[in-house]
Amino acid sequence: MTKTELIAAVAAKTGQKKTDVESAIGEIINQVVASDKTSIKGFGTFEWRTRPARSGRNPKTGEKIDIPESTTLHFKPSAGLREL
Repeated sequence: MTKTELIAAVAAKTGQKKTDVESAIGEIINQVVASDKTSIKGFGTFEWRTRPARSGRNPKTGEKIDIPESTTLHFKPSAGLREL
């Protein structure tokens, strides 16, 4: 499901305007991105995690390379969501 499809589905289900739903969903996404950890009861937890720098190998040439530290967004579903 794309963001546009999600907006259309929520607007149809709630009877709200698509523009209002789009701004609400956009604000939810902004808050998840802006905070270190966001929990939504019954849905799950979004958390930023930092992967440490490490060394690796280029699979094509076998050359050793340094992989820099990176930050990724991790999602852990709630127990209720996992049961579905």
